[in-house]
Amino acid sequence: MEDSTRTNEGQRKALVFGGSGQIGERLLDNLRRAGWQVSAVSRTARPARPGLEWIGGDLSGHWQGARDFDVVFSCGPLDHFARWYAASDLGPARVVAFGSTSVDVKQDSADLAERDVARRLREAEATLFAAAQARGVAATVLRPTLVYGAGRDKTLSVIAAMARRSGVFVLPASANGLRQPVHVQDLADAAMQVLEQPATAGQAYALGGGEVLGYGEMVRRVLAALQPPARLLRIPTPLFALALRVAHAFGRLRGMNAAALARMQEPLAFDTAPARRDFGYAPRPFMVDAAMLGLADAPAGEASP
Repeated sequence: MEDSTRTNEGQRKALVFGGSGQIGERLLDNLRRAGWQVSAVSRTARPARPGLEWIGGDLSGHWQGARDFDVVFSCGPLDHFARWYAASDLGPARVVAFGSTSVDVKQDSADLAERDVARRLREAEATLFAAAQARGVAATVLRPTLVYGAGRDKTLSVIAAMARRSGVFVLPASANGLRQPVHVQDLADAAMQVLEQPATAGQAYALGGGEVLGYGEMVRRVLAALQPPARLLRIPTPLFALALRVAHAFGRLRGMNAAALARMQEPLAFDTAPARRDFGYAPRPFMVDAAMLGLADAPAGEASP
């Protein structure tokens, strides 16, 4: 594999997709602090900053800009990026792309849409690795699980917002599956760490947080971070399932389906030993505060999931 992490002029250049997302914005900060010249792609106009230019565009069309990047990062949907990258004529740039542990978690789901997500992720990884190999460059896929820290995630921040409005959060008694929430900054740091490690070429890594805990304990810590703290209420699982069906009948809680309910009982913790070995991955334990949940400055009752 060709090592292309530096330009001839000495300043490294990066192209970033998904730079306005919760992981991407942290990655942009990392790159700028490290002295990179960064080009980030966005569908909407954004102000330039020192070391950072925003380019109008998305992953639906042919690339019209410069081609002399050292690294291409993707922090958005992996399937769209892999398809775009395979059809592009970018030069031999190192590739680091974020996928998801859903590639494994949802492949046997009872929900057809979730199985389709896993299929698209699996096919995207294969497409990306094949395209990179054909160009003689290294590609790495990072698979995070249960991301938090920017207040923009769809799990813990949603739980916090719901609990803040009512002062209580209800969980089924059976929701005791293991979880491994990972902070966005640890993910952005991982994207930088893999660059200098040849062992990461052609590899996909599960990236969980530095602590494994039960679902109920994870939620308890989220509720304890609120001001005032909210109360956790555990109820029998059949009663929770009945309440969920009633909520669905009124158009509420559509994101919580039978597959998601069943998954609360599953041990979704991942082996981070390969990432620790190959590029020194060292995620933090799960210590959450209101700012990480996007609620630090929100008046009570005004936050929304």
